Amino acid sequence: MADETRRGGGGGRLTTGGTLPHAGIRVFGDEEVSLAKRFVLKSADMKDEMQKEAINCALSAFDKHAVEKDIAEYIKKEFDKNHGPTWHCIVGRNFGSYVTHETNHFIYFYLDKKAVLLFKSG
Repeated sequence: MADETRRGGGGGRLTTGGTLPHAGIRVFGDEEVSLAKRFVLKSADMKDEMQKEAINCALSAFDKHAVEKDIAEYIKKEFDKNHGPTWHCIVGRNFGSYVTHETNHFIYFYLDKKAVLLFKSG
């Protein structure tokens, strides 16, 4: 079934935070220090393994592309390929959203100062 989720680019509740190493995802803590990007999970309706895949995919996208549209396109195409259509991805610093998504197919997080909204619908 579908769920509706409303998020602001700077809003949402803080679920977990910390730093994220490129090699994989560890338990996050606010005091953990790393050379990697700062990661903050704002909201998720997604299984843990898929969340890890989304974050790692976003890290790859940020490494390969500088333009937000290209980052979003990379993440969307990877998830379409790996999990079937139809995924939607929004990347940016300031946006609001109100989306309907399939159950267990939604994540909203920050890498450094850019938000990533990824969800499956349709």
